[in-house]
Amino acid sequence: MNKIVITGATGMIGSAIARCALEQGIDVLCIIRKDSKRLDNLPKADRLKTVYADIAEYAKLDIQDNYDVFFHLAWEKTSGASRDDIDIQVTNIQYTMDAVRLAKRLGCKKFIGAGSQAEYGIVTEPLKSSTPVNPESGYGIAKYAAGMLSRLLCTQLGLQFNWVRILSVYGPLDGAHTLIMYAIHELQTGRLPEFTKCEQIWDYLYCDDAARAFIAIGKNGVDGKSYPLGSGNKKRLSEYLEIMRDIIAPDKALQFGKKEYYPHQPMYLCADISDITNETGWKPEISFEEGVKKIIGR
Repeated sequence: MNKIVITGATGMIGSAIARCALEQGIDVLCIIRKDSKRLDNLPKADRLKTVYADIAEYAKLDIQDNYDVFFHLAWEKTSGASRDDIDIQVTNIQYTMDAVRLAKRLGCKKFIGAGSQAEYGIVTEPLKSSTPVNPESGYGIAKYAAGMLSRLLCTQLGLQFNWVRILSVYGPLDGAHTLIMYAIHELQTGRLPEFTKCEQIWDYLYCDDAARAFIAIGKNGVDGKSYPLGSGNKKRLSEYLEIMRDIIAPDKALQFGKKEYYPHQPMYLCADISDITNETGWKPEISFEEGVKKIIGR
């Protein structure tokens, strides 16, 4: 794997994949929205090229070069009420098919799509490649449909395929309204953050570890397989928050039970990473404590 393409490249995971690939001597092409305000997220390197195109333009995009692996992370509307907007989510399925065909035009041998833990629905045991899916949100349903249809299309076009069902990834470029970044901001500014009861059993993975997993799957992932991606370790959300509090502001109290759980809230979310480890050699390297310290610059 010498040359790769990344859509959604300015996001937290996409930019981490670009950085990880460059560190491994891989050339990178990033397909970026024309109006992107996150260009500074991308590493600066001679081996990194950019092409500006909105996701709706993939079907007609003409790039005169050949690449090895196509990483598709771009997706419209991933948060809030838009996750259940049927029309928006259906268009995302079509955009994924457009991305597969673009990968074929670019000479890629493998297509890797970014799925979601939302595809599994409510579960009570560690997620495996073989775990049955039962999505409840429009977003989860669309991700599952996009994964299955892109797998079929890859077979028809002669491309290898992998689908990575991402659990909870965090890092410096995470959205401001995620639990991790909200808690860090509130604790650093001296306020008392308010949470749900935070009884969920959760699995967090640092963005650089997630990026290395995508690269490892690009190199050695078993054709046709879907992989759940997490750290393989689990704690109650309240425990994660207490770890963050102890690092940032040990004297502050955490206010649990002040907010309600949102709809479709899974209470258990952990990955069984035995398949990805055994088949690609990948395993996480950064602990949650280390990840938090990287975010706050310690």
